[in-house]
Amino acid sequence: VQLQASGGGLVQAGGSLRLSCAASGRTFRRLAMGWFRQAPGKEREFVGVISWSGGSLDYADYADSVKGRFTISRDNAKNTVYLQMDSLKPEDTAVYYCAARLTEVAGNYRDWDEYDYWGQGTLVTVSS
Repeated sequence: VQLQASGGGLVQAGGSLRLSCAASGRTFRRLAMGWFRQAPGKEREFVGVISWSGGSLDYADYADSVKGRFTISRDNAKNTVYLQMDSLKPEDTAVYYCAARLTEVAGNYRDWDEYDYWGQGTLVTVSS
């Protein structure tokens, strides 16, 4: 699986950005897709994940720090997952990474070592 993240940039506090992660090489529908971020001097942290829960439903889980502000969605026809980030704060500044886990089980995949593939990061900078 190859992952290509894009959409980062500079935005003022309170603004919005949408990150994209395009996947290729595997049946996208059965990939759990996660987003992580890493701020300077800090460890990589979980942001959110979306996984297939059967039928046409997806299951999404978010870190408490972004719940209510960030939304993950996926377009299976485009093999792409999105991270819509609203009400951005300076503390959201980080390099954001998308990751894929080969699974057919929906779940809260919050640990970076639960993922099999990683994309390159995209930098998000939120100015105050």
